[in-house]
Amino acid sequence: MHASRRPSPSGGTPRTATVSVTPTALDGLARAAVQATAALVLVCDGDGRVLLANPAFERFTGRSAAELVGVPFWEVVTLPEEVELARAAVAMVLSGRPAIPGEVDWRTGDGRQRRVELQTSVLTRADGTPYAVAFIGIDVTAHREREAQVRQQAVTDPLTGLANRSALFAVLAARLHVETGDGCSLVFCDLDGFKAVNDRFGHAAGDRLLVAVAGRLRALAGPDDVVARLGGDEFVVVSRGIDPGAAAARAHRIEAAVREPFDVADGEVRVGVSTGTATGGPGDDPDTVMNRADMAMYGVKSVRRGRR
Repeated sequence: MHASRRPSPSGGTPRTATVSVTPTALDGLARAAVQATAALVLVCDGDGRVLLANPAFERFTGRSAAELVGVPFWEVVTLPEEVELARAAVAMVLSGRPAIPGEVDWRTGDGRQRRVELQTSVLTRADGTPYAVAFIGIDVTAHREREAQVRQQAVTDPLTGLANRSALFAVLAARLHVETGDGCSLVFCDLDGFKAVNDRFGHAAGDRLLVAVAGRLRALAGPDDVVARLGGDEFVVVSRGIDPGAAAARAHRIEAAVREPFDVADGEVRVGVSTGTATGGPGDDPDTVMNRADMAMYGVKSVRRGRR
């Protein structure tokens, strides 16, 4: 019996509303809820064999309840490399240790991998003896993909797809960490003649040029390098190691690559790039290392302007 109080229509003393549900009716409601819910409901015995699977779980696996009952659930949804973990989890829960809610990767009937948020409960007899394990799962794949997309957008330059300023300084902080960092070298790049392209061909052509430059920098980068766009026509390439000679050689390769013509407007467009390098070791300040590379780049650019 469940009771709740609600105000009377006349605003006087609230009446007590009562609803009586017999045990038989409650049992029917429980079955109906399990059948109707979109959650994946699975009950297994101590050996992991399926005792009950609701329609949502049947749809997920592409198997009927008759095909599922008696089959170890890890043969149906568990990834091959995680079968032993699933066995151990069932044994742990049945031993009396509390189940920790978490997320697992399950495979669907057509072989797709889905992220499932899982709640695990132990079913016990009247004397407290455990006899089954109940899993209730929610497919959160779409949610996790959206979260990953949001995180990616937060650290990605929307025009070029390179790392943005925030991501760049996070990388510098990690590689210059006083205890765990291993040092890095920077090549600071500032395009020469970019404004002329914008003025002559328009901002759309300028954007295409920035994307093309980003592509060339990415092609030159090593597997551990990070290429970032600071903003405007400024780019930074971060590499592991603190060898000034290697950083200078990398800068020369970048300058040579950017000097090649770009096809981003009516005919070929040519620009140059001024570069500056700096290195930093564990414990160095990211802003300081960045400023050194920036100042080195401006020194190169000033010399070139003077020559012109």
